[in-house]
Amino acid sequence: MADSTRRDEQVRATRKALLDTAERLFAEHGVHAMSNRRISEAAGQGNNTAVGYHFGTKADLVRAIVRRHAEEIENIRVGMLADIGDSTDLRDWVECSVRPVTRHLAALGRPSWYARFIAQVSADPALYALTEEEFFGASPSLRKLEDGLTRCVPVLPAGVHTDRAVMTRHLIVQMSVERERALADDTPTTRPTWHDTADGLVDAIVALWQAPVTTGAPTPK
Repeated sequence: MADSTRRDEQVRATRKALLDTAERLFAEHGVHAMSNRRISEAAGQGNNTAVGYHFGTKADLVRAIVRRHAEEIENIRVGMLADIGDSTDLRDWVECSVRPVTRHLAALGRPSWYARFIAQVSADPALYALTEEEFFGASPSLRKLEDGLTRCVPVLPAGVHTDRAVMTRHLIVQMSVERERALADDTPTTRPTWHDTADGLVDAIVALWQAPVTTGAPTPK
């Protein structure tokens, strides 16, 4: 029993080391620049096939990294959605879009690589689809969030709504990347805390959703 427990602990430690190392290397250099072999070596694994043994393909490794963060973000979002109930205030729903991410990043400490990792993954269509599958497939709260936003801006044409949802996602990711990189490089940040960063994002995104619609707005294809 003791040997089995020790073995389980070693496996968990190895998997964590591989995930931590892969996330950092993917964030700093891009997913396709890093081979499973290099990740295994950087994680201090004598067996350079450790990634394949514990996770499978590189896509499987990316999925595992996404999943461990998605679960934490989902828990925060679920709690926030329970607090606002059936609110008709657009700001409440935007808060639920922004703060689960910024609170998670704050909890990761300094430095973190999650925002930069997501930005790298989002640049690849196949990996982006994988990420969407992980976030939306296991997240009833995101459906509830989308419904709440829609109720708050019912006059928006469907194509404009889609555009602004994409803009919202990009703003959250890119502003998080800017702050995360600055913290990692020990350079000045525009706002002192992740909470303050979220304040600025919420202000901007509420204004985005309330912006006027120009004639000839897009329609979904």
